[in-house]
Amino acid sequence: MIKQRIYIDTSVIGGYYDVEFETATRLLFDRIKNKEFDVFFSEVNETELINASQKIKEVKNLIPTDCFHYIEMTDEVKTLAMLYISENALGMASRNDAYHIALASIYNIDCLISWNFKHIVNFDKIKRFNAINTRFGYPLIDIRSPLEFLKI
Repeated sequence: MIKQRIYIDTSVIGGYYDVEFETATRLLFDRIKNKEFDVFFSEVNETELINASQKIKEVKNLIPTDCFHYIEMTDEVKTLAMLYISENALGMASRNDAYHIALASIYNIDCLISWNFKHIVNFDKIKRFNAINTRFGYPLIDIRSPLEFLKI
């Protein structure tokens, strides 16, 4: 069986110890620990985790090494991220969010998972990201919150 390829943004890492988000985040991580997904991570995540507490930094260590994939920032990723900004899907202050979306798009990840409802997991914004991706020849991006990964 082919595993789903997921990109988790930094909000999901932080959600592991956040009272509001921990239940769904930990259930997602149970599935990750069971090797149900190939998990993608980037230097954007690393940069955003620099000032996080040690226990939050260690959450990424819960991802089995054979399911963990580190993807690189490239000029192409930066260019697509800047298109999201120049096309007004996101503002310049949300550049890292644009990077997460561009990384997941360019590396053709099945789903970007985030708790960021303002800038990423947002129906209107997802439509805009996908319109930009389509116009510039990139695949459509599926964006969900960990709530949509609950097995019921």
